[in-house]
Amino acid sequence: MKIAIIGYSGAGKSTLAEKLSHYYSISKLHMDTLQFQPGWQDSDQEWMLTEMKNFLTNHKTWVIDGNYSWCFYEERMQEADQIIFLNFSRWNCLLRAFKRYLKYRGKVRESMAAGCPERFDLEFIRWILWDGRTKNAKERYQWIQKTYLEKVIVLRSQKEMDHFLENLANNKKNQRV
Repeated sequence: MKIAIIGYSGAGKSTLAEKLSHYYSISKLHMDTLQFQPGWQDSDQEWMLTEMKNFLTNHKTWVIDGNYSWCFYEERMQEADQIIFLNFSRWNCLLRAFKRYLKYRGKVRESMAAGCPERFDLEFIRWILWDGRTKNAKERYQWIQKTYLEKVIVLRSQKEMDHFLENLANNKKNQRV
């Protein structure tokens, strides 16, 4: 099983990746762990491309969360058996990111690069509400949904995500019977 999780910042991509990695017993990659270096510095793109290529080459099954359209995006979408698009509202993402900040304030999440403690500043708020929702990003998500119609799952809320995970759990129970 190969799963690509895409969507807006704060929607819960990393949390969902963690759950699916555990459920399917597959390797996971949080792309933010590649994108950033300590102190929230951007990684060298060539290094990140090499790391992503190595991950894709060395793992037959995986779940990858993150967008980064310049980093083997089309390859990830083509290889994925399932693409999950977290299309949560900007306000929902902002609230989720703030709750995450309160939970991890001063700490580094497992899904984030070392040396990058949780933050919630004006730059990040602007990214969640506007800069991360460009026309290009929206068009890319629409293209993915049209191109890979048969393998895209769009989740628009926590309720839909919970229902999706409940269905997985119920399917697993039914397989054991």
